[in-house]
Amino acid sequence: MASKHMKNDNGNINRKKASNNKRPVKKNTRNNRVSNIKKSNIPNKKRSKKKHVVAKRIIILTIIILIILAGVFTSKVVMNGGGLKGLLATLVGQTEETRKNMTSIEFLILGESLNLTDTIMIGKYDPNTQKASLVSIQRDTFIGDNPKKATAYDKINSVYQGKNSDKILKEVNELTGLNLKYYVAIDTEGLKELVDAIGGVEFYVPMDMKYDDTSQDLHINLKEGTQKLNGDQAEQVLRFRHNNDGTTYPSSYGTQDTGRMRTQRDFISALLKQTLKLSNISKIGELIDIATNNIKTNIPIDTLKDYIPYAVEFSTDNLKTATLPGEPKEMNGVWLYLTDDDESQAMIAEYFFDCPTEEEVTNEMPTLQILNGTRDFNKLEEVVNKYKEKGYNILKVGNTESKVKQTKITNRTKQSTEKVTEVKNVIKEKAKTETGKDTEDVDFTITIGQDY
Repeated sequence: MASKHMKNDNGNINRKKASNNKRPVKKNTRNNRVSNIKKSNIPNKKRSKKKHVVAKRIIILTIIILIILAGVFTSKVVMNGGGLKGLLATLVGQTEETRKNMTSIEFLILGESLNLTDTIMIGKYDPNTQKASLVSIQRDTFIGDNPKKATAYDKINSVYQGKNSDKILKEVNELTGLNLKYYVAIDTEGLKELVDAIGGVEFYVPMDMKYDDTSQDLHINLKEGTQKLNGDQAEQVLRFRHNNDGTTYPSSYGTQDTGRMRTQRDFISALLKQTLKLSNISKIGELIDIATNNIKTNIPIDTLKDYIPYAVEFSTDNLKTATLPGEPKEMNGVWLYLTDDDESQAMIAEYFFDCPTEEEVTNEMPTLQILNGTRDFNKLEEVVNKYKEKGYNILKVGNTESKVKQTKITNRTKQSTEKVTEVKNVIKEKAKTETGKDTEDVDFTITIGQDY
């Protein structure tokens, strides 16, 4: 049997060879590590390259989507009228259909100071025609039953005591024949903050103003001329009626409250012009905060946001302003403002129903006065629209003094039987017809009764 150990010439066991035969040959471990790293990097690079391709595709896809969205948004802006109006309309979610269905909005404006209202105005804005109206109502306007027994509580201003906006809204509708649903009550402090926020208002002060009332902490000191008014000065010009020596606006301008109302309307026009500047868009947050803290209104937010895009393009050149006609008179020891019914009806027809004035009538169609004896404004509006569609010239619109049971048509200028029948057939009612005196400067008076 052969020995497991081999001997050399000296007889020693060759352990080295035996050992070498059993042990693996050592390799260069450093080279092995490098080689392994290189091998492991191959799939990592592939994965990295793959991720880079995916990321690139995502970026390209995102850019494509953004371009498409921008195109859609731009097209909507254009469909909504383009410019700032179209941009805002799109941002608030309007569509072309929204714009087509826009109608005019009517509202009551109240300027509040010391729990009373020195400013009462009725306004209308039509976003389609971009026309607006603003009519002042004297704060001493009589709203009682008998002026000979009048007290201070029969003035429209007294209704607002306790900040009762709904009640004064009702009285204004009774006075004008309108159906105002909305009111905006602005605190004097809020107005001052607004003026300061927009950097002041460029305004022509119509006369030197010097007045002091320590009980109200009111001090007015302004010089005539065009100047930039800050918030405090704006309050001064809006509240001025007369100087310390009793002098007031010239009669050609309108004395006392009449002059003040004219100044207030002119200032609001200037304020709108300044506020609606594009440069003030960046201040929208601050302006909203001022409005939230100082303005009370029952106009729903959804309604407001529909009109804002159009309001920013409104030009005050399209604003008509006036005072509800009447005259001041002392009755029972109280100074009142008695409205002129005929002239007031003509103003309401022109400013709120877009009817022509007597001077603007160009066709041969009869002229009409339409009186609402129902207190249902929808009926009044329906009748007015029916006659307008037929081309009749409506010169006066208003309420009757009390409710009327039967609809009647009064022939005031001896129009022919044929004309009377034509007028009667428009509302298709068994209306009573009568001949009346020529006292209203119209051919016919249509009185809507509760039977309509």
